[in-house]
Amino acid sequence: MKNIPIKAIVVIGLSALAGCKKSYLQPDPLSFYEPEATFTTKSGLDAAVAMCDKHLRDYWSYTSTRDLSLPISTEYMLSDLAVAGKTDDGNIFADVATRLTPTTGENTDDVNMIKYFWDETFNGVKYANTIPSFIDKVPGLDSATKHEYLGRAYFHRAFRYLALVFQYGDVPLVTQIPTVPKQDYKTTAKAAILDMITSDMEKAVQWVPEQSAMPYIGMISKGACRQLLIKCYLATGQWDKAIDQANQLISGSGYSLMTGTFGTFENPFPSTWPITRNVIWDLHRPVNKCIWTNKEAILAMPDRDGTDAGIEQHSMRNWGPMWNIGTLVSPAGKYMQAYATSSKSYNANLDYNSAVGRGIAPIRPTYFAQHDLWVVNGIDDTSDLRHNSRTGNWARMDSLKYNDPTDLAWYGKNLRLYNGATLLCTDTVRDWFDWPHYKVFALDPNHVGNPASNNNKGGAADWYCYRLAETYLLRAEAEFYKGDLASATADVNVVRTRAKCKQLYSTVNIGDIVNERARELYMEEWRHEELSRISWCLALSGQSDEFGNSYNVKTLSDNNYWFQRIQHYSDYYNKNRVTVKGRVYTINANNIYWPIPQSAIDANLYQRLRQNPGYDGYDGSVAEWTKWQDAVADELKTH
Repeated sequence: MKNIPIKAIVVIGLSALAGCKKSYLQPDPLSFYEPEATFTTKSGLDAAVAMCDKHLRDYWSYTSTRDLSLPISTEYMLSDLAVAGKTDDGNIFADVATRLTPTTGENTDDVNMIKYFWDETFNGVKYANTIPSFIDKVPGLDSATKHEYLGRAYFHRAFRYLALVFQYGDVPLVTQIPTVPKQDYKTTAKAAILDMITSDMEKAVQWVPEQSAMPYIGMISKGACRQLLIKCYLATGQWDKAIDQANQLISGSGYSLMTGTFGTFENPFPSTWPITRNVIWDLHRPVNKCIWTNKEAILAMPDRDGTDAGIEQHSMRNWGPMWNIGTLVSPAGKYMQAYATSSKSYNANLDYNSAVGRGIAPIRPTYFAQHDLWVVNGIDDTSDLRHNSRTGNWARMDSLKYNDPTDLAWYGKNLRLYNGATLLCTDTVRDWFDWPHYKVFALDPNHVGNPASNNNKGGAADWYCYRLAETYLLRAEAEFYKGDLASATADVNVVRTRAKCKQLYSTVNIGDIVNERARELYMEEWRHEELSRISWCLALSGQSDEFGNSYNVKTLSDNNYWFQRIQHYSDYYNKNRVTVKGRVYTINANNIYWPIPQSAIDANLYQRLRQNPGYDGYDGSVAEWTKWQDAVADELKTH
């Protein structure tokens, strides 16, 4: 990574904002704060950009290391791919239909991060707005330099607002740092916000340099701006423009899919979990994500142990099954153990604590995500490297082996779910599921080399924000909306071919494209947000989904593609099959848009924010801005 001084990048952002009131750095309702320091030097602008970059990474890993439940997990448990899995929690967020309310998350627990997204996304908007608000006070900037800063600020603001409008729907538009506290914001319509951020990103693509012209990987580049602009064009129904930007990224920007092994090969525990080296494994090793030879990474986010950019995601703890517990036993009634290397019972050939981590499953994948998703043309494509257990990429429960040496009859034999007709697992929600090991595994420095450790959670890890594989799938999406199925099919098949799939599509529908996103981008894309965006785009296009449904953007709270996928593919929500602590998994169509937090509504004293349909306080007659220019003009006014 050309010896990236990550610590320096992050520290400059933290130190520059340290002169502001503490409240400036804390979540606050919209922008009720008064900055004490204006950015009047180039180093101050660098600090603001660094804070934006750091904050972008925080979305995935949280603002500091926490023991369980990452923000992105909420995005997945409100999708077709996962559900809440912490079965010992009486407040398990399973009954979404009744539990998702305007006050959800006000007292944030370890699983539900709904309120976190609101607070932190508006914090990110605030950081981004610092740059255009103060850049004219910085002397000596030439036009190109000024535009480069503005382009990066526009990226960060647009990234946050794309998330806001597809998580929360219509929201307040804030584009500048107010000179006096403003408590009379009015909601701005989603379409208006999308128009504004699309216009901003068109400028950013012109102003921000290519990655090849930058000294560091991890900074916002022209390529990252193009990827975000593609999504903006899709969200505004501009299919041809989206395709043109994708063409530029795929063929004219120096990026390419990684098709062979590269970088550092990590095979840290071959005695227990051997890896056959392959491109998918190498592509997702944290040590390979931010190196110059990785031509697929459009925007990666450095996250390194031992630096100020080191926040441990505990990915194996958060996304792996709870295999070492008494509710999962051998036919002899013994259960798996997480032995420290100093234990007399330790066996290097059965060290699953080190090899796959000690998961506790705050969320767990659906049956669809584990099995049906991987069936193409009616065939389970076992050659797909992303679902291949022979290489070690994909982890199956029955690949683990019983490791309690007192379990004489079963020691060293593969786990089984049944012994004849007897079920050996009494909590199949939390204890028994397969998972993508190549995505989840990250070395934990607190465990490695510590002979007393029996709790391997997963450490800090560089993470992808944008990869070229997604660009192909975004282009396929635009081609589908245009009705060009041949081109859409070809783009999906490019991604499948790289994964060594034998089953390729002869033609695709929107479901096939969205399924390929799930296979390729698990724990990279924000799954709920992307399904919400695609629901909007599909309605704009007039095309039908794989179920034969078409949609209207004005009535998505009543029926939408996100909800239909959950209805058809999730084996949990609305099926009345699973009850946990008296809670049944339920979800409604209106939950595609999360409720506007009541705390934000209450804090906006002199104007009423519009609540979303289906939630307490909804009133369709509440006025909102339908042109972003009017919302921006109103920011200068206080009433």
